[in-house]
Amino acid sequence: MSDLTGELIDNRYLLKHVVAAGGMATIYFALDLRLDRPVAVKIMHPHLANDEDFVGRFIREAKAAAALAHPNIVAIQDQGWNEGGVPAVFIVMEYIEGFTLRDVITEQGALGVNESLRYFAPVLSAMSAAHKSGILHRDIKPENILISKDGRVKVADFGLAKGAQLGSTLTVESSVILGSVSYLSPEQVERGLSDMRSDVYSLGIVLFEMLTGKKPFDGESPIQIAYMHVNENVAAPSTLNPAIPAELDEIVLKATANNPDKRFKNAGEMHEQALAVLTKLDPKRRQMSLELDIPIPISITKGKSPKGKREKRDKFDIIKNITTQLDLKRGDAVRETSGTTKRKRKVSTRVKRNRAIALLIVLLIIGTSWYRISGPGNKIAIPSLAGMSQTQAATAVAELGLKIGQVQEVFSEDVPKGKVITSDPAGGGRVEVAGEVLLIVSKGKDRIEVPELVGLTVEEATAALKSKNLKIGRVSEKYNYTLEAGRIIDGNPPSGSPVRKDSSVDLIISKGPEQIELTNFEGKTSDQAQSELTSAGLIVNSNYEYSETVPIGTVISQTPSDVSTVGKGEKIELVISKGPSKIFIPNVYSLTKKAATKILEDLGFIVEFKYIANKKTVTNMVPKSGTAVTPGSTVTITLG
Repeated sequence: MSDLTGELIDNRYLLKHVVAAGGMATIYFALDLRLDRPVAVKIMHPHLANDEDFVGRFIREAKAAAALAHPNIVAIQDQGWNEGGVPAVFIVMEYIEGFTLRDVITEQGALGVNESLRYFAPVLSAMSAAHKSGILHRDIKPENILISKDGRVKVADFGLAKGAQLGSTLTVESSVILGSVSYLSPEQVERGLSDMRSDVYSLGIVLFEMLTGKKPFDGESPIQIAYMHVNENVAAPSTLNPAIPAELDEIVLKATANNPDKRFKNAGEMHEQALAVLTKLDPKRRQMSLELDIPIPISITKGKSPKGKREKRDKFDIIKNITTQLDLKRGDAVRETSGTTKRKRKVSTRVKRNRAIALLIVLLIIGTSWYRISGPGNKIAIPSLAGMSQTQAATAVAELGLKIGQVQEVFSEDVPKGKVITSDPAGGGRVEVAGEVLLIVSKGKDRIEVPELVGLTVEEATAALKSKNLKIGRVSEKYNYTLEAGRIIDGNPPSGSPVRKDSSVDLIISKGPEQIELTNFEGKTSDQAQSELTSAGLIVNSNYEYSETVPIGTVISQTPSDVSTVGKGEKIELVISKGPSKIFIPNVYSLTKKAATKILEDLGFIVEFKYIANKKTVTNMVPKSGTAVTPGSTVTITLG
């Protein structure tokens, strides 16, 4: 995408310089000229802006993110299209002056346990709020976690990685995938499915990287890394840093489980467990709310990294622990040696060995019997059925000698209609031989049709929408020629459109016809009246009548004529004069045929002729000159 630095977007946002660029959009530092404040403007790349479906998702996700009022989420301030200059679809966000979590990890390497949790708690708080609102992130990574100069943590880019193709292929928007593949969940890579547990997986990978300074999987290509996410388990962070407590290992391993059913259900559950660990490690923080936008002391520096000091300190702690353990074992050995002097009889090594073998055999027999009779060995492990059709799930279960029991259908915003959401037992669970597996299958997205609203009053529309679990959104007014004031012209979305429960429907209310000033055209020409009334948006109906006093072609009367204004589009009746009902026949005696004919025809008469001899002048007329007749009558002239 070409650099738009210097462009004025929406006649309001002056782009100053590029902050960052990705596979979907470029972010600019800009100045809001209306409010005189710095902002960040994200402009979608033109090749994506030409895709109507993509733009629609972009706008819907921007609106969803804007609805999240949380101190640890980057606020969305505006969205629109630049119509006055270079074409652009844009989102305006608050500008965070600082750096990203990626910068912190790159410079410092592994963060300490307390420091990792202090950065991570606000991220979990933000994601908990998003999940409670039904919003997924789908692109959680250190690059999207911003840290201001005073240490405030903000999560950015909600929903901008959303797309059915994102999890199903690595060829679409490769620049986005290259940056995100290290944090994609197995189900996103394998089946293109994502839900709150997919965000939890990404959060677990980020926490692993903060604690160890490394990503759990590394490879030469994105496909190789994606393969590892699907087929390998994330190691416990303590295998790379022994100073990490078991409680944090448990959080990371649960969040990054390959089977989604074994993870935290959402960020809220993960948040609670992380706060419990942080409180245990630092009891002084027990009374402090860790969800507030409280600045975190910044330890990132330019040039030098404290990583070396931390490594030395960790090595010193490990050596100290090993020395302490050796001292304890040495003391136990001394006590054991002194105790043996009191024994009168020593048991031989062979006897001890035989006793140990016998005891081991007994324990093995007991353990094997328990495992096969009442333990897990007597049950069949269930594979993950999520994302399969009912037929595929039934086939997979039948191969294990099991059958499908009850099938429960529920609505889902993420799993397509007819696909399995989860099972009972869930993937990894066990069931008795020849037992049943219950399925929870998606009914698709829960949608409600907008009722017919045209012609209703606002009160009637409110009741109709409420009965459908919908509500009124913005209300605007518009002139309308067919509906009286107060009646609904249309809704947005229109009637019959499928929408989510509790969605808002915008209404357009009729203001009635637009009122315009009315001029009385009585006594004026019909051409003038018709021209001016039609130009004003009125409909003119003309009728013609004889008049003994009003000249032909002049307006005799107008209806209405006694009002100052009328509604645009209304009908105006004009009565136009056809002239007098009787006219007198002129005297055309002694005139030539041509001259007489012209005079009579100009008055609207029909002229007929009679001839006597070869004379060419009028010698007689019927009716006689001076006779009053109706316009259009026939006059016979005799030429002789």
